[in-house]
Amino acid sequence: MRKRAIALALAAAGLPAGASAASIPAALPDADPAIWVVNDHDTTIYLFGTFHALDGRSAWFNDEVRTAFAASDELVLETVVPERLGPLPQAPGGQGASTYLAAARMAISAGRARGMRAGNGADAVLRNAAEYWGKPVGGLESFSAQLGMFGRMPAQPAVPGKAAGPAEVRATMADLSQVMGDMQSAWNRGDWRLFSAMLADMRTTSPRSYDLMFAQRNANWANWIAQRLQRPGTVFVAVGTGHLVGSDSVQAKLALRGVKSARIN
Repeated sequence: MRKRAIALALAAAGLPAGASAASIPAALPDADPAIWVVNDHDTTIYLFGTFHALDGRSAWFNDEVRTAFAASDELVLETVVPERLGPLPQAPGGQGASTYLAAARMAISAGRARGMRAGNGADAVLRNAAEYWGKPVGGLESFSAQLGMFGRMPAQPAVPGKAAGPAEVRATMADLSQVMGDMQSAWNRGDWRLFSAMLADMRTTSPRSYDLMFAQRNANWANWIAQRLQRPGTVFVAVGTGHLVGSDSVQAKLALRGVKSARIN
């Protein structure tokens, strides 16, 4: 049951975050989500691992994160979600897209039960701050390209002769809610080990989905970062934490190109 909850949580982590943001109140418990830096003689690129939905009960936009953001000329997210998105559009594709998005919606519902909202998510807060301070906001991939990825997701095999009953659904939601809470706590601590273990499990059990969601995109983003280093300036890149941990992380893909990165907190 917990493995299914982990898969659902990773599905939610892959969904685009909403554009609106709630302000973070003062006097909240301090958090230290992980941030890395890539630089050369005239270019600095910060790599910040986000969590797309948060409960707003920790102060993370401070210390090294805020210093790096304030020093940056622009914000670059995974994608720039349209301001007036409304209900999540149906991704093109067949059964794989449908089952993936259904699983992701279940994970989002479980997160909401813990008070986690996309409006409190790190992506949304950063975008709101960038727009307030007049910083340009860009995306590593287009919104349509991200939806297209969902359409290429493989269908999940059904369990023969078994349909989930109300009791099983409740158990899955309870387990999933706990997993989402564990992930948020790990993110607040800047602890990448839980995310790395979850990704390793996904790589084994769902290699095609893992390749589409993480390995391929991380390689594309590392290529973007390597090219961006050819122009001077300071850039704050914010992507889901799962893209910055594990053997196929953005940093690992950068290392293959001879580009070094270092964690700064």
